[in-house]
Amino acid sequence: MRIGVFGAGAWGTALAVAFARQHEVTLWGRDARQITELESARCNDRYLPNVAFPPSLAVSADFEAVATRAEIHLVVTPLAGLRSTVRALNHATPGTPLIWACKGLESGSGKLPHEIVAEEVGDAAPCGVLTGPSFAAEVGAGLPTAISLAARDIEFARHWVNVLHQPRLRIYANTDLVGAELGGGIKNVIAIAAGVSDGLGFGLNARAALITRGLAETARLAKARGGQAETLMGLAGMGDLILTCTGDLSRNRRVGLALAAGKPLATILADLGHVAEGVPTTREAVRLAAIHGVEMPICAAIDALLHSGGVSPREAVERLLAREPKVE
Repeated sequence: MRIGVFGAGAWGTALAVAFARQHEVTLWGRDARQITELESARCNDRYLPNVAFPPSLAVSADFEAVATRAEIHLVVTPLAGLRSTVRALNHATPGTPLIWACKGLESGSGKLPHEIVAEEVGDAAPCGVLTGPSFAAEVGAGLPTAISLAARDIEFARHWVNVLHQPRLRIYANTDLVGAELGGGIKNVIAIAAGVSDGLGFGLNARAALITRGLAETARLAKARGGQAETLMGLAGMGDLILTCTGDLSRNRRVGLALAAGKPLATILADLGHVAEGVPTTREAVRLAAIHGVEMPICAAIDALLHSGGVSPREAVERLLAREPKVE
């Protein structure tokens, strides 16, 4: 199978390496200089160090050549680049099966990734999302991982699960795009909260509470958007949330830890060197919650911390702790 992977960051590189163990993969990046360096070093030292490229992994900065040769397109850009990339792919080779691995809500519109794709290629396009608990470094290193492939068309999901599934990269089919994408998007916001709590020394009990109540917030929004509660109990929901809130490789948890240490957000993001999707997603999650009449206090607290300019990390967490008792 010839796979075109679009996006040469950590996650795009990790998936390209993983799939190249069984398929013929070309990794595309927009920076021609970076692609030259990847070809020379046969690894991505900047984003995924110490992970060697398999012989069956090629790299290229020629977008159209990669698009036209591939039998399936895998878009692994940050969410901000999903729309333009899908539009360009649809122009180059309309009708080619498409999978994306972007997480979050589009800034300004609050749209989920599948809604962005539908606007660019239509509702009937053969497509789906790859999501779930997966750190790029571990996938690139070949460590065991399980993720979901969600698509409206179950036959599409089953077919590509069979093609892409590997012993150490297990993929499960799902038909709940809304639940899978909200699980993958909102968990980054909750991970920022968990990082803040850990950084302030609030302990493991507080972290467990944030994870549990964060999952409840996500499930409420998913239900309001037509998603399924069962999805949030699986890999795309609980699995991804637990990993991102507890793992030291989590970018969004690191944002929370740095906020707790008193660092300005702009400095944190510059030092991170990667996109932390939870930061822009927070604002859109709060807006969506208001539109649908859904209570999301953790997301609201993190939104106030990130965007109000007048709320300290301790105040944000203490506001949550001071809320009235509720029936679970």
